[in-house]
Amino acid sequence: MTDDPAHSHAEDLACVEEVEIVTDYLEGALPAAEARRLERHLETCPGCSEYLAQMRALAGSLGGVTEVSISPETRDRLIAAFRAAREG
Repeated sequence: MTDDPAHSHAEDLACVEEVEIVTDYLEGALPAAEARRLERHLETCPGCSEYLAQMRALAGSLGGVTEVSISPETRDRLIAAFRAAREG
């Protein structure tokens, strides 16, 4: 969170919401109205813009990874880690 008095709690909640939908945005699965809403938010939020850039870079670096290209044990560990992070 920032110490900027102009940064309101409502903006923080908007950022949390944007982080939750960024994967759908990158996959092209976000409805058009939601995608436009996210793009408007990104125009004014450097933190979320940076997060989107990081997610794009991560997705690009993992482009060749498929479910069958990793061991079942690794897959299970990744799923457990993602679930734990989401419940965080």
